[in-house]
Amino acid sequence: MIKIVNTCFLSILCIAVLCALTCDSYNVVHFGAKPNGRSDSSLFFLRAWMAACRSARPSTVYVPRGTFLLRPVTFSGSCKNRVTFHIQGTLVAPSDYWSMGNSGFWILFHEVSRVSILGGKIDGRGKGFWGCRRKGGNCPVGARSISFLWCKDIYVRGLTSINSQTIHMAIGRSRNMVIEYTNIRAPSGSPNTDGIHVQYSSDITIRRSIIRTGDDCVSIGPGTRNMWVERIGCGPGHGISIGSLGNGIREEGVQNVTVTTSVFTKTDNGVRIKSWARPSSGYATNIHFRNLVMLNVVKPIIIDQTYCPNYQCPHQSSGVKISKVTYRNIRGSSSTPEAITLDCSRTNPCTGIKLHNIKLSTPNKATRAVCFNAGGSTRGLVIPRSCLRTQY
Repeated sequence: MIKIVNTCFLSILCIAVLCALTCDSYNVVHFGAKPNGRSDSSLFFLRAWMAACRSARPSTVYVPRGTFLLRPVTFSGSCKNRVTFHIQGTLVAPSDYWSMGNSGFWILFHEVSRVSILGGKIDGRGKGFWGCRRKGGNCPVGARSISFLWCKDIYVRGLTSINSQTIHMAIGRSRNMVIEYTNIRAPSGSPNTDGIHVQYSSDITIRRSIIRTGDDCVSIGPGTRNMWVERIGCGPGHGISIGSLGNGIREEGVQNVTVTTSVFTKTDNGVRIKSWARPSSGYATNIHFRNLVMLNVVKPIIIDQTYCPNYQCPHQSSGVKISKVTYRNIRGSSSTPEAITLDCSRTNPCTGIKLHNIKLSTPNKATRAVCFNAGGSTRGLVIPRSCLRTQY
């Protein structure tokens, strides 16, 4: 797979950094925002955004040091020229989680292009919401901290996101994005706090980031293609997952995804593909997991086509077709003897699975690989011993 980092994003980076210093600048404080963490600054952020968006010249929305309270806010396009959000302060959500409403979003960028977000910290204050969820009470749906819908040519660098109510960063119906040097944190027991979730999007690069959450570090949903993930420090969390797939009968597939040069520390899974056990037109193909280190991971390599997290299982056979998946140069330790699990659909067996140079061990125990309906090939040293049905 061709690496999805091209020269245009190098130019975006140069333009974004230069713009933060030389472009028309709109300071949110000058529009009325208060950096005291108590006064609602949502309207003033929107006014600064609209001024920058109307500018015929490249422009910057500048957020100085301090703490700014934001209620749910949507930054919409289209803008006349490039806009850079240069954030030196901290954005915080309301402490009362009911104040976030039921839209599912906190900070939303909608139908924007040529936007860069540099630096800053966002705090979703999710603790109260997680407590409501654990009690099984009457809770709102929960808000994703920062989302991009129907966007293109987006660059995010150096953003820190902590304690999102649900997903920290969500990308949908978007293309041509680079996210790098992000730091995403939430407690390991926080429910559904995925680091970065991508679906129905293309040409997405995520790199050089640290993600520690209560769910997937990176989750890759239906309709994702041409995605590159590299140099991720993942854990705690549920690993890097493709899926869940097969939630609908008619569903777009996932293709051309590479996860490389990353480290997984004490995660529930390493690299995972998961689908529901029900009919579906979904698929996952041309997937590459390579040059990965597993440190005390529960299930380092896993395909799970009977995924059912809530015990309300369909008890059918998954229609999702999984093919051309390569695992190459993966080493480290598994916290359980079953280091490789390839549990594929009985009606749509996995094909073209490749295990190349795998070395996974369990302290003081023999490791094993378990396969159901999985066919492919091996190359080089593979520990534990491959269970694939040989295909040529």
